[in-house]
Amino acid sequence: MILANIQTFDWLVICFYFGLVFFIAFWANRKDAGEKNSVDYFLAGKNAGWFVIGASLFASNIGSEHLVGLAGAGARGDMPTANFEILATLILIVLGWIFVPFYLKSGVFTMPEFLERRYSAGARTYLSLISIFAYVLTKISVTIFAGALVFEVMLGVDFWLGAVLVVVATGVYTVFGGLRAVIYTDMMQMFVLIGGSLAVTYFGLQAAGGWGEVVSSVYASVPEGEGSKFFNLWRPGSDTSYPWTGIVFGAPILGVWYWCTDQFIVQRVLSAKDLSQARKGTIFAGFLKLLPLFLFVIPGIIAYSLSLENADLLKNAAGETEYDAALPALVMNYLPVGFKGLVTAGLLAALMSSLSSVFNSCSTLFTIDFYKKYYPNTPEKQLVRVGQIATVFLVATGLLWIPLMKTMTEGEGIFKYLQSIQAYISPPIASVFLLGLFIKRLNARGAMASLWTGFVLGGGRLVFEYLVGSKTMVVAEGSFINQLVSINFLHFAVILFLICSAVLILVSLTAPQHSDEKLKDVTYSKGVAAVDNLLQNKDFILTLILIGLVIGLWIWFSPWGMAG
Repeated sequence: MILANIQTFDWLVICFYFGLVFFIAFWANRKDAGEKNSVDYFLAGKNAGWFVIGASLFASNIGSEHLVGLAGAGARGDMPTANFEILATLILIVLGWIFVPFYLKSGVFTMPEFLERRYSAGARTYLSLISIFAYVLTKISVTIFAGALVFEVMLGVDFWLGAVLVVVATGVYTVFGGLRAVIYTDMMQMFVLIGGSLAVTYFGLQAAGGWGEVVSSVYASVPEGEGSKFFNLWRPGSDTSYPWTGIVFGAPILGVWYWCTDQFIVQRVLSAKDLSQARKGTIFAGFLKLLPLFLFVIPGIIAYSLSLENADLLKNAAGETEYDAALPALVMNYLPVGFKGLVTAGLLAALMSSLSSVFNSCSTLFTIDFYKKYYPNTPEKQLVRVGQIATVFLVATGLLWIPLMKTMTEGEGIFKYLQSIQAYISPPIASVFLLGLFIKRLNARGAMASLWTGFVLGGGRLVFEYLVGSKTMVVAEGSFINQLVSINFLHFAVILFLICSAVLILVSLTAPQHSDEKLKDVTYSKGVAAVDNLLQNKDFILTLILIGLVIGLWIWFSPWGMAG
């Protein structure tokens, strides 16, 4: 049925999209043509402007879990999920104003390299290994898997053929073009993502009779007092899924790790031609991150409203309600010919932009943090070749991991798994980066103790959560392990961050402070992160506007606002 809805013109739109991707990648690769060195390949020649940086930050971040997961959350009445997107706006401000000056001043290629400059080689190795391991087992394999599902479910292409197509199409321009090809294709994919999502929202609202009709039908379909869950970003602190305490105090910890210290994201700002362009890029990305609420969550609510009239809209083959089918349902049932192809291209854009970004970032980590570290005199041309070979290896590894991932995927399992993984690995990393910028007394001994403490506690929570959830281990009600796995993952992130921070500070006091020369450019000083005449600085004014918009959304979609 779905395949029958894809017309010839839709296929032409999809083919045009792929052609445009390769054209832009080829153009970006030929720009400033010449023999590439490591700066060209891994950091796009450090010549990227603010628009390209901001667009790449947004497109790299938006993946299938956003398009499908956020729309499903909207249909389910889980609007607080959108807080992760809104909070990202504030964290991007932190990236631009607090972290970026140190990263650019130090001249590093990777985040582990920065950690070595601040602490020790051991801290660099820890972060490199954790990052590469997490990329291969989560981001690469899950993205390939999701791309294969798009081909299979929406286009009728065999799952494995779809997986190979996604990997080959993305891998080709990533291998040969490096970060320059990645960020320029990301820029194009940003327009496809936003345009396709706007089309879904527009035609969905048209079918539903307008926003007022959506709101009234939703409230009429649920018991009195429960309708607000579809339009309210805030829930009580006792809520098991999205307590406001977890959103306010826990989610920013995950955000600092992801947006401010993860190579996958930060590599984009490292490619900036200067600090001003980098900061403007983060601000632009901050404005873009306000859109997912309207582009993905709202369409999910629209789909739920339409399902009240069309009972089969959100039903799967077994006749069960499948909220995560909200976006595909809107696309296949309410979009005209051509727009279906555009939105399908948007889904593929989200997949390919995320995949190309992680390919490039992972190959950068391997080449710079391992190969170059042990072979420091390697010629520039050979470093580029090593990066290309590493990308090919990552492509193959991701494909080999797919069979296991396919058997593990049921319902929302993968999405929830990835969310919890962030809460378990991010606190120690966020702690050593954030505190390390401002407290010069912190040293390598404290950093390693903090990182390993976080690894043991976070890993322990993950293992016990899996054992208890799978019924492999039966624990008594009220026992320590039961309480450990029962804590909301955002609350757990807060606790783990505080523990790791305490370990970082206390253990650092048992060893001498690093020399001032070692801390130059990697800790706060008047020469780094200083901005004069803030009130006359356009970036500062835009930042204040951005903060105002965030506060406005929080009020509007609250029990006291017009939407809540």
